[in-house]
Amino acid sequence: MDFSSDNVAGAAPQIARVLAEAADGPAPAYGADPWTELLSNRLRDVFEAEVEVFPVLTGTAANALALWQLVPPYGAVFCHEDSHVNTDECGAPEMFTGGAKLVALPGAGAKLRPDTLQPAIRRVGYRKVHRVRPAAVSLTQATECGTVYTPDEIGAVAEVCRRHGLTLHMDGARFANAVASLGCAPADVTWRAGVDVLSLGATKSGAWAAEAVVFLRPGLSADFAERRKRAGHLLSKMRFVSAQLLAWLEDDLWRRHAAHANAMARRLGDGLAALPGVEIPDPVEANMVFPVLPTPLRDGLRAAGFVFHDWPSERDGTVRLVTSFQTRPEDVEEFLNAAREVANAS
Repeated sequence: MDFSSDNVAGAAPQIARVLAEAADGPAPAYGADPWTELLSNRLRDVFEAEVEVFPVLTGTAANALALWQLVPPYGAVFCHEDSHVNTDECGAPEMFTGGAKLVALPGAGAKLRPDTLQPAIRRVGYRKVHRVRPAAVSLTQATECGTVYTPDEIGAVAEVCRRHGLTLHMDGARFANAVASLGCAPADVTWRAGVDVLSLGATKSGAWAAEAVVFLRPGLSADFAERRKRAGHLLSKMRFVSAQLLAWLEDDLWRRHAAHANAMARRLGDGLAALPGVEIPDPVEANMVFPVLPTPLRDGLRAAGFVFHDWPSERDGTVRLVTSFQTRPEDVEEFLNAAREVANAS
């Protein structure tokens, strides 16, 4: 009963099957294969635009390479202080960009907002050559608090970016969960709202290891192929990454997986919120729940065999619970039943 991360889930059978099929026989190397060509066409349909697609293996690579493309070594990337690029990439964005500065900003629900972003850009760009140059903004969708940016919220941030000549990057490790939560078209929360580059993640939602950098604005991807190669993410057998992404997109598997994971998280959140002493400060909008649990409840659930992370927060007792496409309703009910038993015995 592991609710520590959606990374603990296995691979979807549809994706495993396609990988086996792709392994049968030869194919051109380094992305010249039919799967990679089909992936580009498929994502153009998904995003309703002439996007440019570069598959990679990891989300860290996707984020770091995308920011390397957008930001000079003397540039600044504005992000939320809890964003993955700031807290969980071991300095990869700084390393790949050659030293660009991450400017981490606060915000409720792990969201960047124009009224915080605008003055920060002015402060950083104030003394020209003496300070790093404002270059890009990075949003995490869904956020590290499990909240979701609406198209209007993204559009408001994008407007600030345009005003100051910055590009807008989106870390979409859980992009599918956000789209499923909003019930909108992928274009509505990307290029139509002003996003320039998306790091699209499938690994957390049924793939073995498959991510992609998707350029949503023409002219931004020049020399990116060389950057990907130099970083070690031009796979000789690229078909195996592209095949995973194709299978993930086929028959809306990506949305169905995300919708299921979101529904399990809401069920978990609703059940916990009904228990005495439990608070859930942020709305459950994607596949993560961040309840504040009394110590006896935390300890009792762990003693019963459930796995989850304590979470750094201003509220003592905050934990993170993550659901996935493989989380079953009975898994959630078993967790909630155990929580009720512990709560009643406390």
